[in-house]
Amino acid sequence: MEKVIYDEKNGLWYELQGDYYIPCLKLPEEEQQPIGVWGQRHLRYIKQNRKVLYLNLLTSGKLNSYLADLDNQAEEMFSRLIKQMAECEGVTEKLKADNPMEWVGRMNNIRNRANESVYANVIYI
Repeated sequence: MEKVIYDEKNGLWYELQGDYYIPCLKLPEEEQQPIGVWGQRHLRYIKQNRKVLYLNLLTSGKLNSYLADLDNQAEEMFSRLIKQMAECEGVTEKLKADNPMEWVGRMNNIRNRANESVYANVIYI
């Protein structure tokens, strides 16, 4: 038996694996972009809870660009929310200089609320 054969009917190459011929398939090439923490969290979510979406993105070769775009959106939203909440609540550099512990506590509270908002509106969709 030949190790590799070509089927002219469907245009696919097949490789002998044991007693069976398996099609030689590979995913389309995709430009690799860095994926940050938000993209990794969304990837974990779609792998566990939205398997069809994950498999469609993976097999179409769009997973990396999808996650990189989502990561950028989430990071921008997170930064914007922190800035807006800090302005609304009067958490300023003056407070940081006058009372550092109060500033840290209030900024941690703001970061946690912004984090929850990003999870709810971007990551878990």
